[in-house]
Amino acid sequence: GRGRGKWREEHLMVRKLYQLKLGVDLESDEEEIAYQLGVMSRRGAERVIRYAFELARREKRKRVTAVDKANVLTHLYGLWREVFQKVAEDYKEIETEMAFVDAMTMWMVKNPEWYEVIVTPNMFGDIITDLGAMLQGGMGLAPGGNLNPEGISMFEPIHGSAPKYAGKGVANPIATILAGKMMLEELGEEEASRAVEEAVKEVLREGKCLTYDLGGSSKTHEVGDAVVRKLRELHG
Repeated sequence: GRGRGKWREEHLMVRKLYQLKLGVDLESDEEEIAYQLGVMSRRGAERVIRYAFELARREKRKRVTAVDKANVLTHLYGLWREVFQKVAEDYKEIETEMAFVDAMTMWMVKNPEWYEVIVTPNMFGDIITDLGAMLQGGMGLAPGGNLNPEGISMFEPIHGSAPKYAGKGVANPIATILAGKMMLEELGEEEASRAVEEAVKEVLREGKCLTYDLGGSSKTHEVGDAVVRKLRELHG
């Protein structure tokens, strides 16, 4: 909300996991101030944290890192940390650690190989995933997913639609192809998922057909066709 002087505002938020109604009294001599509320439910935090641990167990990962800003927003992310520690008790074989998001970005640049599974609220996840994408080769190689273990999930390249590249044939299609690979994996089509990943890896390893962002001169459709040919070559 925004305002100046003295005022009172009523807030009503209705989400799938909670309904919140509260009043806020504010008084300020400033010309204008802004504020925004952060809300986290225990159930919502547990859902995503438990998914991270289940993913680590399924993928035989040894470490889960929780990222937050609990040194500033102590109540909001204090709950996050409390839930993380509680859920971790069910996964004794997995090492755990907690980090502040500012330190996390530094350590990801310095020692990216240390991190295996990272779980964090959406705001910090947006920051960390863009950094991670550049560390592993750029946005053109980075797929993402909005996961719903109990229903329909959505997968996409994390660079989004990139409208400024529309019709130019310069966009790297690999992130989109790998988003499809993630979808197959989530649907339980493990063999098909691995086949797509192997084909992409081989095309990148050969280095003969790469888009501009990877130092090549191939068009979008040429790289896509190369991946399809490699998939047929490797898996008939």
